[in-house]
Amino acid sequence: MQTIELQDYHILIGDFWNAFNSFLKERGYSKIVVIVDTNTSKLCLPILRQKSQYKDFEVIQIHEGEQHKTIETCQKIWQEMMKKGMERRSLTINLGGGVIGDMGGFCASTFKRGMDFIQMPTTLLSQVDASIGGKLGIDFHHIKNSIGVFKNPQAVFISSEFLNTLPKREIRSGFAEIIKHSLIADAENWEYLKTIKSLEKVEWANLLKPSLLIKQRIVEEDPFENGIRKALNFGHTIGHAIESIALQSDYPLLHGEAIAIGMICEGWLSHKILNFPLKKVEEIIHFFARFYDAFQLEEKDYSSYIELMKKDKKNENQTINFSLINPIGNAIINQTANQVLIRESLTFYNNSFGKYFNKK
Repeated sequence: MQTIELQDYHILIGDFWNAFNSFLKERGYSKIVVIVDTNTSKLCLPILRQKSQYKDFEVIQIHEGEQHKTIETCQKIWQEMMKKGMERRSLTINLGGGVIGDMGGFCASTFKRGMDFIQMPTTLLSQVDASIGGKLGIDFHHIKNSIGVFKNPQAVFISSEFLNTLPKREIRSGFAEIIKHSLIADAENWEYLKTIKSLEKVEWANLLKPSLLIKQRIVEEDPFENGIRKALNFGHTIGHAIESIALQSDYPLLHGEAIAIGMICEGWLSHKILNFPLKKVEEIIHFFARFYDAFQLEEKDYSSYIELMKKDKKNENQTINFSLINPIGNAIINQTANQVLIRESLTFYNNSFGKYFNKK
C-alpha cells in the first residue's frame, strides 16, 4: 500500500482494507451511509461488504451519470439521510466515480451543516482527479460544477481492484486527466506516457501516484483556486462546454473524452497565444489519436459552446479565461482568447481528426 499525506488527510493506494477497518473502528461513527449509483451498487458495493468488518451500512442509491448531478438528486439524498437518522457524528462513504464523489461530498458537507465523509473512488478518472482538492458540487442550468463548496474528506481509499469493473471507455476517460497532469507539470512523465501503446497493458497503480503527486503539489500551494491551481483547468474551459452540449445530444461524451478534445483545442490556442510550437500540438494530437475516437464538433454549436464558456466560474472581467501550456510541463494561467480564436481552435480540432484520427 502506498500513502500520500496531505495537510489534513491521507490518500491510501492499493490494498487498504486493514487501514480502512482501523479507520472506522477508531472513529466510532454513530451511523455510516454508503452512497452508490446503479453501477457501483452492483459491481463495487459487494467488494466493500466483503472486505469491511463493519456490516451495518445504510445505502443510498442514485442514478448513474452526469445528467443526474443535480439539485433534485441532492434533495433525494438529503431526504434519505433524514429518513435514516443521519447526524453530525455520522459518516458518508462515497463509493463511485466523480459524480458520486462530488455530489455525495456536497450533500454530506451541507446536511445538518456538515458530517464527515470519505472518498472511495471507483473510476480511473475519479481516482486520479477528484480524490485530491476538496472541490464538491453539482451542475446547475447545464453549467458544470457551478454550485458547490470546498471541503476535504477525512480520507481517500483507492484500489485498482475497482478498475477491473470498468468498461474500456471509462478507463480511456480517466487516462485523459493523467495526460493533462503531465502536460501541465511533468514533461518527463509525458515522455514516458508516449511509450504506451495499449491501455489494456498499463499497470495503473504505477501511474496513479505520480499523477496524484502533481495535483497534490498544486492544490496545497493554492487550495481555493486563486492562482496556480487554475493550471489544472487546461483543456477544461473548452472541454466542459463540449461535454455539456454533448450531454444533451444523442452522442453524450464522458468527461475525459471531452477534455481530450479541449486539450487539443487549447493546445492550438497555446500555439497562437504563447507560441507553443505547432509540431508539439501535432505530437499531442497524434498521441490522443492512438486511444480516442473522433468526434465531430458541429459548427452550429460553436455559439452555444462560447455562451457556456462565458459562464465558466474561472472567468474574470467578462473575458473567457484559459490555462495554456508552453513548453510541455509548464502551464501559464489567466490567458484570454477572443471568440474568433476560440472558433478557429474548434475548427482546427475538426480538421485534425480528419487528418490524424481513425473515424469509428
